[in-house]
Amino acid sequence: MTIGIIGSGAIGAAFARTLARAGIEATISNSRGPESLKELVRELGSSIKAGTREEAARAEIVFVAVNWSKLPVALAGLPNWGGRIVIDANNPIEAPLFEPVDLKGRVSSEVVAGLLPAARVVKAFNHLRAEVLAGDPRADGGRRVLFYSGDDNTAKAEVAALIDRIGFVGIELGSLAVGGRLAQFPGGPLPNQNLVKIG
Repeated sequence: MTIGIIGSGAIGAAFARTLARAGIEATISNSRGPESLKELVRELGSSIKAGTREEAARAEIVFVAVNWSKLPVALAGLPNWGGRIVIDANNPIEAPLFEPVDLKGRVSSEVVAGLLPAARVVKAFNHLRAEVLAGDPRADGGRRVLFYSGDDNTAKAEVAALIDRIGFVGIELGSLAVGGRLAQFPGGPLPNQNLVKIG
């Protein structure tokens, strides 16, 4: 399994840290190019390398965490997704004002899926703060929970296996329309719920 990361901000870097801790290889990218990521990849170790946006997008699983207003540009002009899995870790809100984007009643993951024709989109990794996501998933005698949702069962199973491999417990929320709304920030009841499964 190859993994690419588009976006090296707080969430993208936190995801890369969880992979590095588990010894999983990945290519991380941003809009400024691989040179800007030298310090981050040096800190993360040999399993994470810097690459271009195009290199990251060719992976079998592509993790996308980009400021909402920059998503169309970040995803434009990339090769056909060809059924590859895209993990949507985005929320329709941006610093510094943190005002919600008007999605006209749509779920954010459905909007993201519209930017990714032929991709199998799974919503995940967006409901925990970056510092919690980057930290040890073991807590209070159990493992931290990560929610995920999507419309393709095989894609969800692969993301669930990845979640388990990096030490978290995955809980499926159903389709993008249902689960995406539950985990969406703002609006959903699950963001910032730092839950631990015991046993």
